[in-house]
Formats: sequence, C-alpha cells, structure tokens
Amino acid sequence: MAALRAERICKSFRGLFKRKEVLHQVSLSIEEGEVFGILGPNGAGKTTLMSIFSTLIRPDDGKLEVLGFDALRDTHAVRERINISSGNPNFPWSLTVRENLNHSGMLYGLYGRDLARSVDEAISSFELEAHVDSKFETLSTGLKQRVSLAKSILNRPEILFLDEPTSGLDPEMAMKTRALIHRIYQEEKITVVLTTHYMPEAEELCDRIAFLREGKLIALGTPGELKRALKIGDRIFIDYEGEIDPMCLRIIPGVMDVRHSRGRVEVVFDRTEGTLGGIIRAFVGAEILDMGLEKPDLEDVFLELAR
Repeated sequence: MAALRAERICKSFRGLFKRKEVLHQVSLSIEEGEVFGILGPNGAGKTTLMSIFSTLIRPDDGKLEVLGFDALRDTHAVRERINISSGNPNFPWSLTVRENLNHSGMLYGLYGRDLARSVDEAISSFELEAHVDSKFETLSTGLKQRVSLAKSILNRPEILFLDEPTSGLDPEMAMKTRALIHRIYQEEKITVVLTTHYMPEAEELCDRIAFLREGKLIALGTPGELKRALKIGDRIFIDYEGEIDPMCLRIIPGVMDVRHSRGRVEVVFDRTEGTLGGIIRAFVGAEILDMGLEKPDLEDVFLELAR
C-alpha cells in the first residue's frame, strides 16, 4: 500500500515583481515501510515538497493522499499520524529538554502516564538522559538535533518526515544520528521520508530516491536503478598492448558502456555473474599492462542528474 501518493503537485511563491514556480507537477508514490529520499541541488524544491507532504503548507494545485486520507481536506487526521524533524530545530530556548518534550507531547494530545512514558522512551532512544535538565539554549548543535528527533517520535508516527536531519553536524555526530534513525525505523516499522545533501547518507538509509531539479521530478528509483539508467556502474580501466575488438566487449552481458582509445579501454558494467571474467577474456591475444577498478556511488548519480 502507498503511505503517501502525490499527483501533479504545483507550488509557487510571490516574489518582488512576479510569482516564482517552485514545484511543477510533481507526482510520486511512497510505499508503507520504506525509507524514501528526496534529493536535489539547492533551490530544487525539496523543503517545499516536504512541507506540503507534512501539511505545513498547501499546494497551489494537485492531489495529496497521506495514509489513506485526503491531506488537503482531512489535515487534522493526517497530523495526528505523522511527525517531522527539521535540520534547524527551534524550541523554546528557556525550557529544559524534558520540559520541551513534555510540552510537545501535550500538543500531540498526550497526558499523564502516556505522556511520561513517551517522553522517557524518547529520552532513552536518543541518549539524552544526561541533558534532561539542561536548557535548550545551552545545548550543542548535535544535542539540539537529537531533541528534535526525540520530539518526532513522541506520538509514534506512522510517517516520519526528516528535513536535512544531519545538517550542521560534525561527521561523528552525523554518523550517530544516521544510526539512530536506522534503529528507530527498524524498531517502529514506520515510513521515513527524508531530504539530504549528503550522498552517503542517502545511499546508506534510502530504499528509493526521487531527484528534483528546478522544481521538477527528473528521476525516481533505487540507487541501483538510477546508476543503471545513467550507465553509472563499476568501471574497469585496462591499459594494454596489441589488438582487441571493442565490439567483443560491448556484447558481454552486463556491459553498459565501452570507451576505447589507443592502448586503453574503459568499461562500465553492472556487476553480474561472469561479466568481469568476460571482459578479461576479451583481451586474449593482447598483453594487459595495467588495470584498475572503481566503484560508483550516489554522488556520481547526483552529479550526472544535476547536469
């Protein structure tokens, strides 16, 4: 089942002299229980789309269904079942961590024992025990982010929206945050939708990815599917002496692209059984002088799509 289904979502904002279109007919479906990533360059419309999905703003046109509800009509019913964490969390600065979580829990309709239990579980999940009595204004960037994530699970949401969850964190804290997100996803079995600029983060966490550019959806699929569609696979570089027929390389199952110059061949291939051996056998009769292998990552997909 689809946890979220968007059809032809459009959004524009009024500028100084004219309206600027930020999203143009974005349609996609997010399945229950998957981690779905929204990627794109600055200004691509990622945060605007996330804000529409989480009912913070309304689209100018299009349809949005969240957890079976019409999100544009049954907004309250949707908000009871979702939560969001921003990369720039903003809480009352003079309240302590526990006071902020208690306040947020009450906004979600939690009181008494249910509230105390949810707050204690959130504090434990994000390792905030040593900071429960610290005022929000005294916390480091990483701790503020953990408070935001703790807030986001108080109502046990069915969909969790994460907008740049590791923005501004140092590498060690970003790694811990990703581990926490992964653990919460596995334990709670919820749908997670996140935006990020950090490609290893998307590759580590996301089942599927939507790529936005200038407000338009230009690619959608798993990291592997996007690599294959763009002919971004493993690359083997072979320097050789002698004669070979490049056409023999092109017909090998799994080979996506061959670039040939005198004495050097670059082969892009999808790692299927027997492909690498078939490439090496194509050099029978020639002498291999040197070779190297490079593995692609989502950064290559990002750069290709951004172009």
